[in-house]
Amino acid sequence: MMLNRCLLFLAAALALAVLAAPSTSTACPFCSMQGQTLTGEVSQASMVLFGKLTNGKEKADGEGTTDLQIEYVVKDHEIRKGRKTITLERYLDTSGDKYRYLVFCDVFKDKIDPYRGIAVDPKSDMPRYLKGALELQDAKVPQRLKYFFEYLDNQDIEISNDAFKEFANADYKDIQEMAKGLPADKVASWLKDPKTPGFRLGSYASLLGHCGKPEHAKLLRDLLEDPEKRVTSGVDGILAGYIMLQPKDGWVYVHTVLKDPKKEFALRYAALRALRFFWDYRSDLVAKKEIAEAAATLLNQSDIADLAVEDLRKWGCWDMTDRVLALRNKKELFDVPIVRRSVLRFALSAKNNEAAKKYVAEQRKADPEGVASAEELLKLEQEAKSDK
Repeated sequence: MMLNRCLLFLAAALALAVLAAPSTSTACPFCSMQGQTLTGEVSQASMVLFGKLTNGKEKADGEGTTDLQIEYVVKDHEIRKGRKTITLERYLDTSGDKYRYLVFCDVFKDKIDPYRGIAVDPKSDMPRYLKGALELQDAKVPQRLKYFFEYLDNQDIEISNDAFKEFANADYKDIQEMAKGLPADKVASWLKDPKTPGFRLGSYASLLGHCGKPEHAKLLRDLLEDPEKRVTSGVDGILAGYIMLQPKDGWVYVHTVLKDPKKEFALRYAALRALRFFWDYRSDLVAKKEIAEAAATLLNQSDIADLAVEDLRKWGCWDMTDRVLALRNKKELFDVPIVRRSVLRFALSAKNNEAAKKYVAEQRKADPEGVASAEELLKLEQEAKSDK
């Protein structure tokens, strides 16, 4: 079981390393593609042009020039002076090239410096997509997100992924505001489509949770339970959407998952992540006391107890101190090092609890180095919070 958990975290870490850049704690909780967007790159560029590369001329030293026949201006600069063709001081072999190119340029000492080019299908909506996004760069975030929503299912995967990344970078409060007016049936159709990438399911399910009707909850329940539709990613977002659409039934379902140690770790961990979402963003739907109680059902499960303890600590649930310290009396749990360390961190953080103080004092005598290490980690964690 612990091996499965380690493999799951390793896979998740590798996926995040590839797909995501560091994000703020308020960013979309169910998206995994945070990072620089094409719109952001356009904003930073001096000029962005779209067109066909022709007339490549190579010099003996390997350098040369290439003409760009401009078909669309995404972002203009006075240096272009209305010209329909510009010469780039770079040699590119254009023989047999069927693509068009999106060219990002800087302007330095009155010269055009092309620093990035993206090959694009001639029929792509890319130039119009970026032009429209640039025109909305000063608009309020919910208005911009509505624009990007229309491109989430674009045939050009570059556009589709870029639009999704705009959602991933957005604060949840902005997504929440605009999502209420989205076409629920369209979002539901994406969830039904087997071609929808797995990493988007959680985000789409949460959008449906905001704009859908109670009957849409059945779709989310089917995604969770139907063997032929069983999903392996985005489960936390699906659970959250289910609760938003059917609070009572959805909450009972999450409880059923959490309290059953026979459920696979990935599913129980997804349920815990759903709890984190409601704690951080939607305690208007589920009271924090109920969320903490739900997380506490994991305290008797050796493969996930430490994560539950950590969440209860970060949430400041000091009324759970006796239940957390009671793990000392459960050998099958307390023999797991990460569980012992999580209990110690909890006790160190529960500064005004007498039972916690007594436990820490005992540990200082039994394992002074372990306590010092835990205190240092807590200090680093606090410093990281202060830096945000």
